[in-house]
Amino acid sequence: MNNFDLHTPTRILFGKGAIEQLRAQIPAGARVLITYGGGSVKKTGVLDQVHQALAGMDVLEFGGIEPNPAYETLMQAVALVREKNVTFLLAVGGGSVLDGTKFIAAAAGYTHSSDPWEILETYGEFITSAIPMGSVLTLPATGSESNKGAVVSRRSTGDKRAFMSPFVQPVFAVLDPVYTYTLPPRQVANGVVDAFVHTIEQYLTYPVNAKVQDRFAEGILLTLIEEGPKALTDPQNYDVRANIMWAATMALNGLIGAGVPQDWATHMLGHELTAMHGLDHAQTLAIVLPALLNEKRAQKHDKLLQYAARVWNITRGTDDQRIDAAISATRQFFESMGVATHLRDYQLDGSSIPALLSKLEEHGLTQLGEHQDITLDVSRRIYEAAR
Repeated sequence: MNNFDLHTPTRILFGKGAIEQLRAQIPAGARVLITYGGGSVKKTGVLDQVHQALAGMDVLEFGGIEPNPAYETLMQAVALVREKNVTFLLAVGGGSVLDGTKFIAAAAGYTHSSDPWEILETYGEFITSAIPMGSVLTLPATGSESNKGAVVSRRSTGDKRAFMSPFVQPVFAVLDPVYTYTLPPRQVANGVVDAFVHTIEQYLTYPVNAKVQDRFAEGILLTLIEEGPKALTDPQNYDVRANIMWAATMALNGLIGAGVPQDWATHMLGHELTAMHGLDHAQTLAIVLPALLNEKRAQKHDKLLQYAARVWNITRGTDDQRIDAAISATRQFFESMGVATHLRDYQLDGSSIPALLSKLEEHGLTQLGEHQDITLDVSRRIYEAAR
């Protein structure tokens, strides 16, 4: 196991009625800006519950944060925060709202550059402070409610970039599985796939004898495989929703990634597909991952066999046969959730692959993966295999 420094300070308020504890988490006298997305939190009544919990406090709203939050929209919120002297941010929604709110928190007082897009260009290197924030989660997927990372898109230039900073780690997260009952099947499926691939990125690399992390990761994967399809067929099953919600949080709160090598190439290649073609984040992961695992089967050989045996119970056949079967099972799981796994399924013929590679090069993503050996040529082969 590798050395690590793990700090996970987000307070998790989990379960039915957890919203009742919301007010106690926000400093008295704070001027609060509630951020949310396209309005589903209004239709479901979640936003009303938030306002009830904060009755008597100084509260403002900013809605309209998109899936794959747009820099241009977020800068409008930054202007509002500065104008109204907001002192606390409360994200109500899913991972995109949380990611966007993290950017708002960092950008509002950013002084290193007059253009806060620098935060994304430098991976958050020059963030020295941020407005404190919390969240009320309605879509389990990204784990953003309890980590220090975020991804933001700039529509004007076709870029999708990530940043990390301990200053934007949420102070708390309210996780009530009941809030997920009304999610559309597509969002449920996307959330399960996203959490699954987050886990894979930290697990399917090479062995470092980190037994606890490996078995935690395998437990998350098995839970998602077991409960994901149930969430589609029995959407108001509290136990199913609770397990999926907690699995998604645990998939990216730092625990299973502590002391182990990590990959993240699937995400980097997927980001370019989203930025260029507007695909859902999870759709891009489902497209890229099977092709990437096949391309890197030699480098991931030992962990792929472990994954085959412990997650899919594939123990017979040659090494190559077991690896093939594990990759096939992964693809089939995504498809069973309704998330297609080839570019052609989204009416893409691969003609944009040169442009995707140009964007990877522009963003400096020319040595990806746990071995930094996924060059532009390897990325090309992965995209082509995903057609």
